[in-house]
Amino acid sequence: MTSTQIVYLIVAVVIIVPALVFLSFFWVWLRALSAGAPVGISNLVGMKIRQVPYSLIVDARITARKAGIPIPIDDIESHYLAGGNVVPTVQALIAAQKASLALDWKQACAIDLATKGSGKSVVEAVRTSVDPKVIDCPNPASGRTTIDGVAKDGIQVKVKARVTVRTHLERFVGGAKEETIIARVGEGIVSTIGSSESYKIVLESPDSISKTVLARGLDVGTAFEILSIDIADVDVGENVGAKLQEAQAEANKSIAQAQAEIRRAAAVAVEQEMKARVQEMQAKVVEAQAQVPLAMAEAFRSGRLGVMDYYKMENIQADTGMRKAIAQPDDKK
Repeated sequence: MTSTQIVYLIVAVVIIVPALVFLSFFWVWLRALSAGAPVGISNLVGMKIRQVPYSLIVDARITARKAGIPIPIDDIESHYLAGGNVVPTVQALIAAQKASLALDWKQACAIDLATKGSGKSVVEAVRTSVDPKVIDCPNPASGRTTIDGVAKDGIQVKVKARVTVRTHLERFVGGAKEETIIARVGEGIVSTIGSSESYKIVLESPDSISKTVLARGLDVGTAFEILSIDIADVDVGENVGAKLQEAQAEANKSIAQAQAEIRRAAAVAVEQEMKARVQEMQAKVVEAQAQVPLAMAEAFRSGRLGVMDYYKMENIQADTGMRKAIAQPDDKK
């Protein structure tokens, strides 16, 4: 290859390579320029090097520009690199502007990142701020269908409530979500029922529950503003007080039976003890009776008892036995 050919080749490379680069970004650059949202070729090249989908970024900028919202291209790219959803964020910003809501780009990006992985989106947050939504309390997904409370008369009351909320965009980042609203409303309903003197009061004026709960400011620290709490259904449940009394009576009965059994066992023990003492005394009597012949024998040997005295004693015992036999009734002979 001659030197001339080498020069031509270098010139061709110098011309063709920039041309190919320019052509690869030309249509995106032209689309942005024609839409009134110009983007420099250097910005497009930089996004390509950083592996950022420049076409998506440019389309988001064009959408915002057409809505009258100027957003720098670097800000859109930064939100993408932070893991945000660029297009929904721009759409939410436009929706907020149309609804005259105070929402800027940084706040929209913060809400978008806060909803990431939660199944929610910044668009839904803005939409709920414009069009309030209704939350069932309790949440059917939890497996419970009613909120149960017990009035002071012991009757259970089952309540279903519907909470109308509106997104508070300024408190959305860092604010508690729907689960907290449901928990607080449920706690307020149970507390209100528990403070009622009778279940009849709750049935007669169920709106008193919603008024009492709503007055507690349950939306403090949450991402929502509670607009209303409506009692959808009120039912009478079990007589919890009667069941508790029945259980207490059964427990008292068991205690009384246990105490009676203790006393019976003590009585049986005393009876057995007395029987043992009787046997002991009888044994002593038998022992004493066994000493009589020995004592008589000793008396004979020592001369303190004569034969005639012994005969007299035998006669006395025989007379005594005869009198006992005569005194006994015929049926006991």
